[in-house]
Amino acid sequence: MAFPNKPIAHLIGSNGPVHALTYSHSPGTYILAGSADRTVRLYNPQPSTSIHHAASSHIPKSSNAAAPALPQGLLIQSYSGHGYEVLSLDVTTDNARFASVGGDRTVFYWDVTTALTIRRFGGTPQSHTARINCVAFAGEDDSLLVTGSLDTTVRIWDLKSKSLKPIQVLSEARDSLSAVVVRGAEMVTGSVDGRVRTYDVRMGRCVTDVIGPSVTSLCTTMDGKALLVGSLDSKIRLMDRESGGCLKTYSDPGWKNEELRVQSILGGKEKYIVTGDEMTGTPSRNSEGRIWAWDILTGTLVGQVTVPWGPPGHEPKKSIGKDGKPKERSNVLSCLAWKENGFGDQYCVSGTSGIVTVFGYH
Repeated sequence: MAFPNKPIAHLIGSNGPVHALTYSHSPGTYILAGSADRTVRLYNPQPSTSIHHAASSHIPKSSNAAAPALPQGLLIQSYSGHGYEVLSLDVTTDNARFASVGGDRTVFYWDVTTALTIRRFGGTPQSHTARINCVAFAGEDDSLLVTGSLDTTVRIWDLKSKSLKPIQVLSEARDSLSAVVVRGAEMVTGSVDGRVRTYDVRMGRCVTDVIGPSVTSLCTTMDGKALLVGSLDSKIRLMDRESGGCLKTYSDPGWKNEELRVQSILGGKEKYIVTGDEMTGTPSRNSEGRIWAWDILTGTLVGQVTVPWGPPGHEPKKSIGKDGKPKERSNVLSCLAWKENGFGDQYCVSGTSGIVTVFGYH
């Protein structure tokens, strides 16, 4: 089955760039989006109303053919409380609660139904001292939260305790933490210092793998034997977790990732490597963005998908550069999520435009 490159829905509502996306756990009915407008939004991407999709650039403007209608997902709930942009999200296994972090240096633990915070960790001498870039649930019954920050520390919070202090602070990183994933008793972190660190909580051990360039994202395979590592050298690496060796490298002359934190994920039942684009390589047209997909086994590029800024009526505001000429904006797609941890039938992407585009097989 070919890589799914047809949009099936737009999710609208954000008043700024979207920095974080995640699906609810199985059956993956809902999508959470964290925005620069300090709000988290819960959507149902299944069709509710229809909007007209922009005609393909391959169709002449003189054509009178009607553009196909693209459904618009349903905004179910908004969660407001952050003082700065939202940068990372994670959902509990039972889908009843979620966590959000961002520029306000505070960890928010939310009740999905009531849209109220259950706990907040921040504002104390033991809290993070800079923006929090990543968050993940851990422990039995998702009773712990793991956060990574620009302050170079990983902190672990006990959701069942009344204390606002972290139960553990890990300070091995020498630069900002950019990603964290949890698998059983292991925590894997990625840092701007170019290292991937695996912490075994039961053994009290930390194993460091040197990547070299700054690490931007992490994603583990379902069996936990391999780790997908995105980095700022325009390469994505699939690493063997046991040996630390590189199994495969994915790149393309037209794809550049040297400045921004662009997420890379596994999808299509771990058949594809999928990533966004900081749009500093080949120029975009009509404020579009791009996503790239490689075959995980062969490393062959199997998809280069153009993503519009949004549906008609949501075009970017025109801006004028210092030279007095109109400045072209690109839709930098920095965050992605694939339904059911890469094994579902759809995925979503977003970035600068603040509009989430959902792609699927149908």
